[in-house]
Amino acid sequence: MRVKVWDAPTRVFHWALVVLIPLSWWTAEQEMFDLHVPLGLVTLGLLLFRLMWGLVGGSTARFAAFVKGPRAAIGYLSGRVPPVLGHNPFGGWSVIAMLAALATQVGLGLFAGDEDGLESGPLAHLVSYDLAEEIADLHEDMFNVLLVLIALHVAAILFYAIVRRRNLVKPMITGSDDAPEGTPPMRQAPAWRFVLAAGAAAAATLWIAAGA
Repeated sequence: MRVKVWDAPTRVFHWALVVLIPLSWWTAEQEMFDLHVPLGLVTLGLLLFRLMWGLVGGSTARFAAFVKGPRAAIGYLSGRVPPVLGHNPFGGWSVIAMLAALATQVGLGLFAGDEDGLESGPLAHLVSYDLAEEIADLHEDMFNVLLVLIALHVAAILFYAIVRRRNLVKPMITGSDDAPEGTPPMRQAPAWRFVLAAGAAAAATLWIAAGA
């Protein structure tokens, strides 16, 4: 039986990051900071939205649905906890790690500064010149941490596809997945919550882009 697993905002957020992260890396490598900074701000807006959507979004998008204690994560890995709709207890922590790494990466970028001060983050003026340069180095190093988490994420997808014969990519595209008979689908959040969360995220991003 196929049931609804992921709402549209969650899926758009996921695939937007799949595009934004390599684009951000490429523009930095090419020193195209006139594009790199806006891409970072878009990523910031998405992260702010996802944090709010994790509180008020569809049932499977909410942090309360998949952020569980260590016992639940270990129980799932050992097979004592049955499969769940959406992120499993172990995968939930990988989502938190990825969001935290992205938030750190973007946050550092906001305060990063370059040698001539012409291609700095929108909040670089709030810190000293030397500190802004140090933050820029941390911003570059943090991307390596992000790459490790992305590699682990891809490895988990491959593990499920090859060992457990379960496609995790398709549900994130279609929104639906196979589930045992009688499994209730995800509960959709009303549209007004999306409008409020998206509007608040956009407003906060514009405020930060203006130099706060």
